[in-house]
Amino acid sequence: MLTHPSTGPGPVVIRTAVPAETRTVAALHARARATYYPDGLPDDGTDWSAAWRSAIERTDGQVLCAVRRGRVLGLASFRTPEGAAADTVKLFQFHVDPDHWRTGVGTALHAACAEEWRVGGRRTALLEVHVDNARAQAFYARRGWLPDPERPPADGDHHLSLRFALPQE
Repeated sequence: MLTHPSTGPGPVVIRTAVPAETRTVAALHARARATYYPDGLPDDGTDWSAAWRSAIERTDGQVLCAVRRGRVLGLASFRTPEGAAADTVKLFQFHVDPDHWRTGVGTALHAACAEEWRVGGRRTALLEVHVDNARAQAFYARRGWLPDPERPPADGDHHLSLRFALPQE
């Protein structure tokens, strides 16, 4: 468990999510995703509660939560993607409750992820960000994420691939 200062009311605590929080995590995910779909959140048939429970229970991945005053305000899910080198990690989900944007929650959560990756011997992090999510693209760019030269966007892609080189000691 890590504690980070923030610009909001109280520190942000970063910890591992637990299965009992699955519904809370899935609801936060839905609220955050709805902000960058111009026509509203699409119903693709995914059972997001089941998907989050699976992510939380995986032994080969991790879901971190950013908590302030007992309330989950942010989440990040990551693991080594199938077929990737052991020193590579993929950030599959990263969301902050829209009511708590620009209060330090995302910054604290990203810093905790990067520290977990660095300590775990990761050298490269990957992610995909929705093309309509300019706010998230700017957030990642401020932290050093760059377009992934190995995965350039193709016509009709809905996501951009980004890469982050982890500082090594």
